[in-house]
Amino acid sequence: METQLQELRVSNDAMNDSGELRRRILDEGYLFFKKLQSPDKLANLRREMLTVIQQGGWLVAGTDPMDGIADISRQCTEGDVEYTDVYHEVYKLESFHRSAHEPEVLDMMAKVIGKPVLPHPQKIARIWFPKYTAHTTPVHQDFVHFQGNFETYTCWAPVGDCPIELGGLAVLPGSHKVNKVLDHHFSLGAGSLCVDTNEPESEWYTTNYELGDSLIFHALTIHKALPNLTEDRLRVSLDNRYQAIGDQIAEHMLAPHLNLFNQLSWEDVYRDWDSDDLKYYWKDVNTPVVPKDFSYSNKGFEGALSLARDGDERAYLYLNRIIKRDSTTEMAKAAMEVLPAFEA
Repeated sequence: METQLQELRVSNDAMNDSGELRRRILDEGYLFFKKLQSPDKLANLRREMLTVIQQGGWLVAGTDPMDGIADISRQCTEGDVEYTDVYHEVYKLESFHRSAHEPEVLDMMAKVIGKPVLPHPQKIARIWFPKYTAHTTPVHQDFVHFQGNFETYTCWAPVGDCPIELGGLAVLPGSHKVNKVLDHHFSLGAGSLCVDTNEPESEWYTTNYELGDSLIFHALTIHKALPNLTEDRLRVSLDNRYQAIGDQIAEHMLAPHLNLFNQLSWEDVYRDWDSDDLKYYWKDVNTPVVPKDFSYSNKGFEGALSLARDGDERAYLYLNRIIKRDSTTEMAKAAMEVLPAFEA
């Protein structure tokens, strides 16, 4: 069945009506706003991020960083050592972290949640190469990744115009009403976890995103990224989470993103910042911390081992990444036991 994408409902008409905003997100599991965030601020952020990315070698030398012209020979993704090396240089930008705390974002999240909000310390950027569609973020619920509590919301925003062919997000309206975490299994793509859905393809909603547009959705809302089908353009976006102050948060969300791959610390992130107001801001907030539940990622890993034994190439790529990152870990050792059988 050919994918038929529907247009996201625009909620700018209800921006000042917290009751209506809450009703809509309870019903549909998402809210979409045109120009919620300042295009000028995001354009400045785009130049900063893409300048660092170009210095890391991911953009064609001599091109304007704002154009995001990718060097296809440098394709990599989350989980690759070479991805983390460049990504964490972007991650150290003060402007990147500050974008999640802009008043227009915090005010909207407070209206949606109905309480004072805590932006998760673990800010996330998504940087996706063209012609790398096997690594597109799969169908999933965000809760399996950030955990903590169900009343947590993601605010996704492209850092630059993001037409459908560049690979923005698509959601299944109302899918959060299952009110539980669905069964996830291994997949390539960010997070390495995928959920099966029986929803017809025609139920996916997305749009041709423009700079400043923002998509807010519930922790259980089923969503995915669309593939980056462009010839040479990098897709860059913000992927931040918010919850009510006082609700529990998972411990790993207090650490820098992907820090397990190279032990990046907050002191590393903060070293060249000009101001101090956002450093360790969450430590002054009374929010209970709970341990990370590894059952989701462990199940995905076990699934990858099983698939690799059966000759699945995607599982092979995933397991090779784990070995390349650090061959001394228990996961890497388990992967090395399986890969010879795959190669045979």
